[in-house]
Amino acid sequence: MRLADVCSIQTGYTVRGRLELADGKGVLGIQLRDISRDGLIEPKEIERFQLDGVADRFLVRAGDVIFRSRGDNTTATALDARFTEPAVAILPLIVLRPKPGVVTAEYLAWAINQPDAQRYFDTMARGTSIRMVPKSSLDEMEIALPNMETQLRLVEISSLAELEQRLSVQIAEKRRRLMALVLDQHAKRNQHSSTSKEARS
Repeated sequence: MRLADVCSIQTGYTVRGRLELADGKGVLGIQLRDISRDGLIEPKEIERFQLDGVADRFLVRAGDVIFRSRGDNTTATALDARFTEPAVAILPLIVLRPKPGVVTAEYLAWAINQPDAQRYFDTMARGTSIRMVPKSSLDEMEIALPNMETQLRLVEISSLAELEQRLSVQIAEKRRRLMALVLDQHAKRNQHSSTSKEARS
């Protein structure tokens, strides 16, 4: 099914001139740099800007999806419940709003981040020095659309697999440190034994 048939697709807000920081009373503004390479956004680290009269269509909330249309890492991020107030999505970010009862934000982001979709973006990207995926490519992108229950199950399994991978890396690092500590202690004990033997002789 076409992506445009399961969600609305809106380009981010175009800033005219320079972004002016605001002290506490401005609007949260999500920029490309606010998204980590792993596709994570930390709401507490998003800056506030003095932006007046921003149309509602540029505001994102929990349940929306943000797509990075510029750069090598063209992935999507679903905004979760930590986003307790609206934020402005700033170009080159693109906003995807899932149709209720058709697709979940988490599944939509997951589908966009899959290898087949990423290969599609590779063929549609424009630019040489700066890679850019046009909005029209998102409109025409085809995704598999299982029922809502299956969508939730797929996302859950994927999340558990990612957690397992992170834990495996952490366990491997702890084992490496433990082995280094054991070897270091063994080396020190042997050094002490050798020194004592030399002293007695």
